[in-house]
Amino acid sequence: MKEEDIYIGRCIQLAKKALGNTYPNPLVGAVIIHDGKIIGEGYHKKAGEPHAEINAINSVEVLSLLPESTIYVSLEPCAHFGKTPPCALKLKEIGFKKVVIGCRDSHGKVDGKGIEILKNAGIEVQSGILEKECRDLNKRFFCFHEKKRPYIILKWAQSADGFLDKDFLPTAIGNSLTKQFVHQLRSEEHAILVGTNTAIVDNPSLTTREIEGRNPTRILLDFDLKVSKDSEIFNNEAPTLVFNQIKNEEIGNLKFIKIEKENLLQNLLQKLYEEQIQSVIIEGGSYTLQKFINENLWDETIIIKNNELLVENGTKAPTFEGKLQYSKKFLDCDIEFYKNY
Repeated sequence: MKEEDIYIGRCIQLAKKALGNTYPNPLVGAVIIHDGKIIGEGYHKKAGEPHAEINAINSVEVLSLLPESTIYVSLEPCAHFGKTPPCALKLKEIGFKKVVIGCRDSHGKVDGKGIEILKNAGIEVQSGILEKECRDLNKRFFCFHEKKRPYIILKWAQSADGFLDKDFLPTAIGNSLTKQFVHQLRSEEHAILVGTNTAIVDNPSLTTREIEGRNPTRILLDFDLKVSKDSEIFNNEAPTLVFNQIKNEEIGNLKFIKIEKENLLQNLLQKLYEEQIQSVIIEGGSYTLQKFINENLWDETIIIKNNELLVENGTKAPTFEGKLQYSKKFLDCDIEFYKNY
């Protein structure tokens, strides 16, 4: 493996430590090399806090080595003032010998401007290293800025004979391990969405109780506001968006947003884009999931299958014909992973 691949690979590894915590910012890792040795590392931990490059620079003990060093970074250094100053200007100020970049940042405020600042300063720049892996690291960020919609993950659990429940009543399909997996998934994604029926029948809180991690923003489709105010989804544990046909209103952590039923999914994705939601798990029920499948509006699908459970009667799982990428075994369940890109 080439030297630059190893160090950009390390940048990706570092960046993943903050998965779920940097919204609306991307995941970024940085490594500083002097004479073939790592002298500094860092990653972006949270929006509003220092970026990966700054954290890597601050970890270096002998700052005089920096001008003779190469900094590797998984994403093009930013070129605009936000909550923090532009990293590209800091790298220019230090005068790094070389900057190696995983992939360009397609965000309109960056998109080549960071690279341009560095090159104009006479710094050698190499980009496009492990580009596919670096883009995949920030698939949510790139989807949001390039497609103007959140990254969409469909998720459900089904029995061996293809049902979501038994006799249309809440039914445990998965096991303790798949439950932990789902809560980890929730902590990594920006938001999670359910429809009226799921909220009423299952009364989910949609939090990350089984692990230590941030709760996703909850999204409820409830056109006629039928879901009881005492439901778990309305507790104060996470920001909650309620899409409905009746009112626009903000009460504490709840935000009610009016939406038209016609062209529902397009309207919904536009509203979620306006709310800066970068990724969303569609967690049911069958009707809502099928709408996304039918309109081919999904990026990943995750299906938990209990191979030993036969229920014979209940809510049928969605009709889905994606191409399986891979699967993992969790005791008596398999989790299947599909991609739509």
